[in-house]
Amino acid sequence: MIQHRVLAFAAAAEIFGGSSCAVALPAGATVADLRQRLLEDHPALGELVTFAIARNELYALPEEVLEPGDELVVIPPVSGG
Repeated sequence: MIQHRVLAFAAAAEIFGGSSCAVALPAGATVADLRQRLLEDHPALGELVTFAIARNELYALPEEVLEPGDELVVIPPVSGG
């Protein structure tokens, strides 16, 4: 299992109860696997209309394989005005 640190901002940080959380996933896990685990561990994330995951400062595609040391960030929906 590889331990990944996931950063969170705004509503996602409130759901996590802090600015980050740790997620253990097997080697070869994808962004989709991470999303599923986050929803299992933090069901309130499902209440957000949508949320994105960034990997190393770029929006990540579901099929991307996570690597040890990746910078992972949950990006909740934003509104502007």
